[in-house]
Amino acid sequence: MNRRFIWLLLAAAACLLPFRAPAPFVYTPGEGWNYEPVGGVGKWTRTRAKDQLAVAQEAFDKKDYALAQKAAARVTRMWPLSDYAPQAQYILGRCYEIRGWDERAFKSYQTLVEKYPKSVNYQEVLRRQYEIAGRFLNGEWFRVYNYIPLFPSMERTAGLYEQIVKNGPYSEIAPLAQMKIGAAREKQSNFPDAVKAYELAADRYNDRPAIAADAIFRQALAYQKEATTAEYDQNTAAQAVATFTDFMTLYPDDPRVPQAQKIIGRLHAEQARGNYEIAKYYERNEKWNGALVYYNEVLLRDPTSPFASVARERIDAIKRRLQTASK
Repeated sequence: MNRRFIWLLLAAAACLLPFRAPAPFVYTPGEGWNYEPVGGVGKWTRTRAKDQLAVAQEAFDKKDYALAQKAAARVTRMWPLSDYAPQAQYILGRCYEIRGWDERAFKSYQTLVEKYPKSVNYQEVLRRQYEIAGRFLNGEWFRVYNYIPLFPSMERTAGLYEQIVKNGPYSEIAPLAQMKIGAAREKQSNFPDAVKAYELAADRYNDRPAIAADAIFRQALAYQKEATTAEYDQNTAAQAVATFTDFMTLYPDDPRVPQAQKIIGRLHAEQARGNYEIAKYYERNEKWNGALVYYNEVLLRDPTSPFASVARERIDAIKRRLQTASK
């Protein structure tokens, strides 16, 4: 009898012998992996939704969040249509949040919003989603499988705020969430989308003066930031000036009016610089009429700018050149 045959006999015998293998880690759909000490399975399970929720609530009150999570998840899985499911879904989200699983908590709260919109915790859940999104806005990293840090993402953060607004467009938290979409886009340096977010906030919540004023002011600031990257296209700077002007007209008593006036002054100087650069481009290419148009724009935009005196000199020089050429 060779050695290989002996090993096969031993393996077969082992398979036939009765044995108990402790399985402390159990995977349950909807709950994930959980630790179950030997003999522990069944100690926390109940046959009625009401009793199972009581287990979850008691464990949560005692800060045994692992048990509370398992018991609450079982309620939502076994009795999703019962009167006890909304509270169980809420406890589940709270457990995830307390344990630092913010993405999972947000999704759990989202399930409550979508499946149980009449839940007594509805408004609080929106607020908790807002707080979770705020942590990501402040730099918290998104994670893989709740454990492995991946990266911060303003794109995904903006998506969280968009979901909050969608959940309750006219809730108390929605205007703040809409403003945060703009803030997340600004952190991306995505100023056009930031402008859109603030513009929507100003339009949708125009009956809330504090929100509307802040939205218009931040919209103008986003235009200004975008304008600083423009060399020849000054349309964005003009939009910033127009939006700041609207802000000052609509909210003349706002304490930010002096700041808006100073920014408008800087934007006019920026517009003058841009027109000056365009005029130089036309002059270098001997497009004299085009150069005159843009040198004159320098004077119109900001007659006191450092470019204005040079523009006047160039206008006079080009006119003399044209007069000489016409003789």
